[in-house]
Amino acid sequence: MNFQTSGYTTAMEWATLPPDRHAYWALRLSDVRGFARHVSNFDPTTEVPPAGVLPGWKRAKPHIYSDAQIDDLLAAALALPPERGLRRWTYHTLFGLIAVTGMRLSEAMGIERDDVDLDKGVLTVRLTKFGKSRLLPLHPTTSAALRSYANRRDAHLGPRCGSTFFVAEQGGRLLHQYVHRVFWRLSHEIGLRRPGDRTGPRVHDFRHRFAIRTLLDWHREGKNVEQKLPALSTYLGHTCVRDTYWYLSACPELMEEAARCLDRRWEATP
Repeated sequence: MNFQTSGYTTAMEWATLPPDRHAYWALRLSDVRGFARHVSNFDPTTEVPPAGVLPGWKRAKPHIYSDAQIDDLLAAALALPPERGLRRWTYHTLFGLIAVTGMRLSEAMGIERDDVDLDKGVLTVRLTKFGKSRLLPLHPTTSAALRSYANRRDAHLGPRCGSTFFVAEQGGRLLHQYVHRVFWRLSHEIGLRRPGDRTGPRVHDFRHRFAIRTLLDWHREGKNVEQKLPALSTYLGHTCVRDTYWYLSACPELMEEAARCLDRRWEATP
């Protein structure tokens, strides 16, 4: 049986029926996804419904930051009050780390001090979204920035330092609502959002930018992107390459590189 053609529509209709007291559509859709994954093991044409998709849901278009926008954002973070406080350095380093590694915000906020090995230039991300841990090699400039922050943090808080690498002004863990509030403030200050905008660039969009820029660099260096894509997937913490495609939103530069690659293949065809 070809599940995609003969059963997918029926399954989706059942999964999105009006909720009753016994089962909500989200639970039904989860069941459908599990069955579809099972069928896909012996029928590769099977379509697996994406997780967390609501009826009528439309994917938010990611914002692909330019280098200048990131520079402006990090510079604005360094102007945060208080003038002699740690807060400005915390957000400057936090957003910078996410931009250059493509980490999830929750992963960066949850880094423990012992997870950062600055001598070896390796960051350990533990038990994240898919229950997996991974090692992230860091560029020397990133290690230097993290070391500078750690020295400022320890000098500012002394024995009040908690176990997390990034801390609030008076010590302790950062809270999601405050991190997002600071990001919205900074994005308004540098013109990424207009007054009154309720939507706009997100912290999560750094992850999209990282994935796209990595592919662009590989294309321009003449590397085999298809062979290297699993490495990007692992670095981002995905369980399979299919999840990584979510972040590879089309952008003019990437499309140009893809077109050049296709042209070269056609030219090589006898």
